[in-house]
Formats: sequence, structure tokens, C-alpha cells
Amino acid sequence: MRKSPLRIVALVVTVGLTWIIVSILLGGPGSGFPRIQQLFTSPGSSVTAEPRARKYKCGLPQPCPEEHLAFRMVSGAANVIGPKICLEDKMLMSSVKDNVGRGLNIALVNGEAPAEHVNDLLKFIRPLHEGTLVFVASYDDPATKMNEETRKLFSELGSRNAKELAFRDSWVFVGAKGVQNKSPFEQHVKNSKHTNKYEGWPEALEMEGCIPRRSSAS
Repeated sequence: MRKSPLRIVALVVTVGLTWIIVSILLGGPGSGFPRIQQLFTSPGSSVTAEPRARKYKCGLPQPCPEEHLAFRMVSGAANVIGPKICLEDKMLMSSVKDNVGRGLNIALVNGEAPAEHVNDLLKFIRPLHEGTLVFVASYDDPATKMNEETRKLFSELGSRNAKELAFRDSWVFVGAKGVQNKSPFEQHVKNSKHTNKYEGWPEALEMEGCIPRRSSAS
């Protein structure tokens, strides 16, 4: 059976129109029409990549002034995730470095170069030199092994909260030997079943900032 000329012409015209429509939607060569994606995009909503916020030492959102040390520290989360102490972009203490433990995690810094210490509390705090920075981050329980002498020593380093630390509190603190005033770098959250984030522990604390450099001569 032979197809009629009219049916063949109609088929050719239909195929031609279909190709033109597809070419327009996809923005084919020579087409001044928008691509199909642009048909579903409002004129004011062109997609542009958001510029990444620049991070500075220890992940701070802005650089520290000259003669200041950048730091960031995080207390332990319950008894599961260990604390972190970063200074001048160097991670002094963390679970990855395998140098943290339950209780108080302490890094002593002489104001010139970072140094790491995790050991008996009084052994390191008693003989500190003037200007030594003391970074402290709790993990699990900071208070059980503290006595009146250690609380007094931390208070002399600038702590406001050392005397009231209790079982499973969260605490981060930066002090220094020879300070005259209380440190502005301290956070403390009490263990309370009414406000605890974790079962039996309060939330982890994060603190960051810029500390003026000190030397033993100052």
C-alpha cells in the first residue's frame, strides 16, 4: 500500500517542527534563545558559588593583631570525645595526637614557643616561670582529683571558677603566671541533670581568641 503525498509531507513537517523546538530549548548553535535550564530560573537568581570564608590560624575567622597568639580550644565531650588545644596553628593536644586523658589536660607555653605537658598537676604548676601561659581543657571530670592547693594555684593564674569546679563540670581556661587580674579567657558549665546536653555530662565548651605575647622579662 502506497502512502499518500499529503501524509508524507505532514510527517516531514512534524519532524521539522520537533527538531526546531528541541534546538530552541537546548540552545543549539545559532540560537539566541536561552537554554532549558534558564527557563526555570528567575532573572534575579543566577547561581554563583559562595566565596569560602577565609580561615586564619587555628581556624579563627580573623587574624590576630601583631604580638598576639591565636588559640582555639575545645573541652572533652562527655567521656567519649577528647579535648583539643590549638595554638598558632599548631595542635598541642588532641585525641589524634594521643596525648589527652580524662581529668584536666594542660599545655604550658612560655610565651615564645609552644610546649606540651600532660602529667601530675602540681608538678608542673608549682615551679612555673613568670609569663608562662597555661591552657586547660577538661575531659570527663576535672574536679575529683583537685584539692585546695590546686584550686588556689589556678586562681592565682587568673581563674574565677577553679574554686567551684565540681564533678563532671565542663571547663576551659587560659591563664598565666604572674597575672594581676582575672583571665578573660575562661568558660565553665556545671553538671546538672536539668541542663546537661549528654546523659550525665554538660555540653562541650569551645573558646578561641588572641592572647598578648608575654616574656619572662615582662
